[in-house]
Amino acid sequence: MPKLFGRNFTRRQLLDRVGDISQLMHARRAELSEGFERGSDLIEVFNASGFGFSVLPGRALDIASAHYKGQSLCFRSGPGDVGPAFYEADGFAWGRGWFGGLVTSCGLNFVGHPEVDPEEENAEMPLHGRLSYIPAKNVGISAGWEGEDYVLKIRGQMRQAEVFAENLELTREITTVLGENRLRICDRIENLAADRSPLMFVYHCNPGFPLLDQGSRLVLHSRKSTEWQHDREVGPDDYAVANGPQQQAHDDVYVHRPQADRQGNVHVGLLNDKLELGLYWKFKRNEIPIVNQWQHFHKGTYVTGIEPGNCSVLGRAWNRKHKTLQHIEPGEVREFNMEIGILDGTKELRAFERQVKQGIVGVKKRR
Repeated sequence: MPKLFGRNFTRRQLLDRVGDISQLMHARRAELSEGFERGSDLIEVFNASGFGFSVLPGRALDIASAHYKGQSLCFRSGPGDVGPAFYEADGFAWGRGWFGGLVTSCGLNFVGHPEVDPEEENAEMPLHGRLSYIPAKNVGISAGWEGEDYVLKIRGQMRQAEVFAENLELTREITTVLGENRLRICDRIENLAADRSPLMFVYHCNPGFPLLDQGSRLVLHSRKSTEWQHDREVGPDDYAVANGPQQQAHDDVYVHRPQADRQGNVHVGLLNDKLELGLYWKFKRNEIPIVNQWQHFHKGTYVTGIEPGNCSVLGRAWNRKHKTLQHIEPGEVREFNMEIGILDGTKELRAFERQVKQGIVGVKKRR
C-alpha cells in the first residue's frame, strides 16, 4: 500500500483522486540530440515519494542522475551524458565520457586502471572496461498494479563481444514502487562464448554535493579494510569521514571486505547528519563480496565513490594476487542484485547506523 504525503492509500483511494496514475508516478522517454549527448537517449522516472532518477539506455541503462525532494544525490561531471559513439578507450580517456551519476557500470571482464594481463588477453584493457559505453537493446518499460503496489520496471540487454574473444550478455531490470524512496537493480550475466572469461563487475556509485559534504560519514561493517597503494590495513579513522573541497587534487582508494547480517545481506550507508539525509546500499555478500571506496575531494570534482562489486577496482593483477579474480564458464549465468535507497531524517539515520554496527541491519522502509 503506497504511503504518500504522510498517509497510506489503497489503490482505489488513489485512483479516485487522479485522472491518470502518471500524476503520481511515470517513466518518460526522450531523445538527447545535442552535442556529445547525441545517441544517449533518456528515461526519466518520477515518483511522488520525492525520489526521481534518469536512466540512459544508450549507456548500459546506467543511472546518470538522481534526486530526492529537490536535492541531488550524486556527482555530475563536466562531460555530461555523452553518447556511446564518442567513447575513447585509450588510456584514461574513459573520463571524457563519464557522467558520474548514481550508478556507472564497470566491467564486464575488466575493472581498474588500464592494464595488460599476460595470462588472459595479453592486450591493454581500457579503464574500468567497456560496459558503460554499450547501448542497450530490447529496452522496455512496464508499469502496473501488483496487488496494492504500483510497480515500474525498466529492462534491457547489453552485449560485450569480440570475434575470437569474450561474448558476455548482461540483462538488467531496474524496479521502483510508488511511494517508496528506493530502487532495485537485478543484473543477470551470461557467458555465450565457448570459452571461460574473467568476470569483473562493479557498481560505480558516485554520491555528490549536497549529500556529500564535509563531515559526511561512511557507515559499514568491514571485516578487513586496506588502502590501495601499499595494501596497508586501515580503520574507520582513515576513511569514514569526508573532507571539504581541497585545493590540491588527491585520490584515496580503500578496499573493504564487508560483514553480512544474519540473512547474508551487506548494508552500506553514506550519512549527512546536517541534512538529516543518507543513501544506503543493500546486497548479498555471496554475490558482491567487496566494497570499493574512492575519495576525490578536489575543488570542482568533489566526489566520492561507493563501489560494490565482485572484485576490487585495482585491476587483474591485484585481484589475482588476492584470489578475488572470478571467471564465468561457457553457458554459466551469474546474478547480481542491488538495492539503493534513501534514509530520511535523524531517526532513520541513527537506526541504520546502530544496526549496522550491531550487524543486524533491518531498517523498515516507509511504504
